[in-house]
Amino acid sequence: MTRVLFPGSFDPIHNGHMEIVETAARLFEEVIVAAVRNLQKPPLFELEERRVILEECFAHLSNVRTRTFAKLVVDLAKEEQVDFIVKGLRAVSDFENELQMAQMNQAISGVHTLLIPSASKHSFLASKLIRELARFGQEIDSMVPVPVARRLIERCSDG
Repeated sequence: MTRVLFPGSFDPIHNGHMEIVETAARLFEEVIVAAVRNLQKPPLFELEERRVILEECFAHLSNVRTRTFAKLVVDLAKEEQVDFIVKGLRAVSDFENELQMAQMNQAISGVHTLLIPSASKHSFLASKLIRELARFGQEIDSMVPVPVARRLIERCSDG
C-alpha cells in the first residue's frame, strides 16, 4: 500500500488544496492530510477546528485521513510510515521553496516529496488572500469548500 502525507497549515483549506488531495487520493491508496500550527502567524482557526473542517471536506474520500501535528514534517512522515510527502505547486514561485524543502526533507529523512501542480483555475488561491477577502466581506464561495465558507463568514462577522 502506498501511503502519502499532505502537510500544510490549511488556515483555511481552499479549493486548490482540495484539488491536490483529490488527485493524490486517485493516485495512492492512502492520503494523510495533516494540519500544522504555523508559528509565524496567529491562526484564524485553531488546530482542532481545522482538523474537524478537514474531516468534513474529505468525507467523500474513503482513503483520506486527517490529523494535526506539532513537529517536523519528516518526523510525522516517519511516524505515519509514509512512502512520500505530497505538496502542491501553484506557480513557478512555489517551486523554489518547495524544491528546497523537498531536498532538505529527503536529506534528513530519506523521504521523497512529490510535487503536484494545480490546475490554472486554482493557481491564484492562497489562504492568506482568502482570509483577507472574507474579513472585508467579499465573496469566497467559489474558492473554498462549503464547510470553510460557512465558518469564514461566521468568524469574520464576529469581529
